[in-house]
Amino acid sequence: MNEYIGDETNHAQEQKEHEIEDPELHKLILPNAEDLPLIPPSSVESNFVSYFAPDFMKPRHDQYIYRHANGKKGGITAIDFNVGKSDRIGIKVTGKRKKESNSALCKVCTNDATYIVRCCVKGSLLEVNGRLTKQPDFLNSAADREGYIAIIMPKPADWLKVKDSLLSLEDYKKLREVS
Repeated sequence: MNEYIGDETNHAQEQKEHEIEDPELHKLILPNAEDLPLIPPSSVESNFVSYFAPDFMKPRHDQYIYRHANGKKGGITAIDFNVGKSDRIGIKVTGKRKKESNSALCKVCTNDATYIVRCCVKGSLLEVNGRLTKQPDFLNSAADREGYIAIIMPKPADWLKVKDSLLSLEDYKKLREVS
């Protein structure tokens, strides 16, 4: 009988040693299920801050930028990366291809118009999304995932210059009265 009590005492002591002393850390490790969102945030929402360039180069031609921390459906018929002096699809990642904020990235063709999408920020063009040439509707259905147009890396000083001219998601929604 004493042996059983000793085992119980040891078990209670081991359990006390495993308890987390910091309640904030405990909440992070074991969150309350009732406090979790119904739909988890996307990787873009978790890892990027959204900025908007309203009326970029032309009224109502708004563009947005996802900055990493360190529309309506249908209508798009084609994405063409052959703009300017070269086809953007053929770009190799070298870090040498500097683009100005008004440099053309691609043409987006719809049933009734063609739009030029521009860089919006000065920086190195690292990649364009060639998948859009075969699946242009990704631009509408998954713009924050498979439908991104390009990855541009601005220099920190260039980013600081342009950041204040861009809008947050909340400010953009207020400007366009979108909920």
